[in-house]
Amino acid sequence: MTRHLTYLIFIVGLISCGFTFDNSEKLKSGEITINWTNKLSGDFSFKEKWDYPEGVYKNDFGQLSCDGLCPPEIERMKDEKGRIYEDSLKAFYKLVDTTRQFHSIQSEAWVYEWAGTNFVTATRKNKDTVACFTHNNVATHSSLFLTITKEKCIPKIELNSIVGSTGTKTYTCKRGQIEIDKNLWDKGILKARFDFIFDHKENPSKPMFWKGKLYTEIKKK
Repeated sequence: MTRHLTYLIFIVGLISCGFTFDNSEKLKSGEITINWTNKLSGDFSFKEKWDYPEGVYKNDFGQLSCDGLCPPEIERMKDEKGRIYEDSLKAFYKLVDTTRQFHSIQSEAWVYEWAGTNFVTATRKNKDTVACFTHNNVATHSSLFLTITKEKCIPKIELNSIVGSTGTKTYTCKRGQIEIDKNLWDKGILKARFDFIFDHKENPSKPMFWKGKLYTEIKKK
């Protein structure tokens, strides 16, 4: 009886001192605990900015045209000055997407072959998991990938290099933090603030980082 009473007093003492018994899953290397918040504060006004798809621009005649990675069929729809023929406009815009694309990420980073990105896609894979990645462009070839599952986030950087024979490389997260708005998450929107440091094997003394804010609808699989 005395032994049981002593054990009970010991347990109560631990709890009163702020100790708790954590039965949650232990984090593995490369995983970050998510800090869920009911309302994530900060300036997310970047989501009101937009761009046309890459290659789409307004020509000297006030028309939305395309230059670069465009359907080859559109070249015969323009004259020698680049003006789109009036009778070809409807067919032209069936081939060229001129939809305004609203920004979904604002960030800064030091990673290889990165000149900035304004867009991110988040997709629900199953009940517990959402996968997210930033878009590459002509000047940016490193993408931030986030796997958000239950109470943890798994960040990584994937480099699809165009330099020499580097090819594809993956960099795992060493440490960092991420805050996610729980109320918006429950409504199908990913609103987050993050700050990650990645393993930089080529030069360990130079930190490889990616930090910023993102706001995007979570697409269904």
